[in-house]
Amino acid sequence: MNTQDTGRRGEAAAARYYMNRGYKLLDHNYKTRQGELDLVLQKGELVVIAEVKTRAENAWYRPQEAVTRAKQRRILLAAQSYLQTNGLLEKMIRFDVVEALTLPQGGFAIHCIRDAFQA
Repeated sequence: MNTQDTGRRGEAAAARYYMNRGYKLLDHNYKTRQGELDLVLQKGELVVIAEVKTRAENAWYRPQEAVTRAKQRRILLAAQSYLQTNGLLEKMIRFDVVEALTLPQGGFAIHCIRDAFQA
């Protein structure tokens, strides 16, 4: 399985993580000229923009470290576009980073970092 397939499976596992906690998946892999949003979810008045990073469980660094300031800026610009296009600017917004760590026996361990960065 290539890294792109693994990444998609990690995003699907992250989406299930949120949906099992009562969130509704609004969109995934939303692309703009500014950037891409992996997952857009909603629970009540809260909209969550989740950046999913999939890595091997024994990776040398934490997946969240791949979400640099430049990456955060691109996510913020893409989020602004999405929220405006979909009439969600008045909602509370939270930016999460989700680490989807591949397990040796298959599947993923999900670690959600809520409010990983601010708008």
